[in-house]
Amino acid sequence: MNIKLTTPEELFQKMSAHEKVILLDVRAEEKYHDFHIDGPNVDSYNIHKEEIFNLEKAEDLDNESLPKDKEIIVTCTTGNSATKCANVLSERNYNVTVLEGGITAWKEYLKTK
Repeated sequence: MNIKLTTPEELFQKMSAHEKVILLDVRAEEKYHDFHIDGPNVDSYNIHKEEIFNLEKAEDLDNESLPKDKEIIVTCTTGNSATKCANVLSERNYNVTVLEGGITAWKEYLKTK
C-alpha cells in the first residue's frame, strides 16, 4: 500500500496558509506532553501506536475520534511507527499522510525558521 508523505516544510506551509490540519501523534503520552506540533489551525490527537495496532486485529472497530473524510497527518519520533500506523488506518479507509522524519525532522526544520 502506498502511503502519502509530507515534508516538515510542506506541513509548515499548510499551517502558515491557515489550512485546517489534523495531526495524529502516535508516541507515548509523556513524549507527546514534552513536545508536539501545535498551532491555531491544528487539531492534535495523541493515540498511542499500540491502540492503532489493536485496530488491525479488531474486525469492525474504528477509532471514533478520527475523521475519515479529512486528511490525517500521522507522526511519531522518526516516522517508522507513523508509517505502520498509517498502513493500518489506510486499510480502514482513513485518508492518511505520514510526516517524513517525524518529530525529529520537524524540530530540525523549525531551527531553520
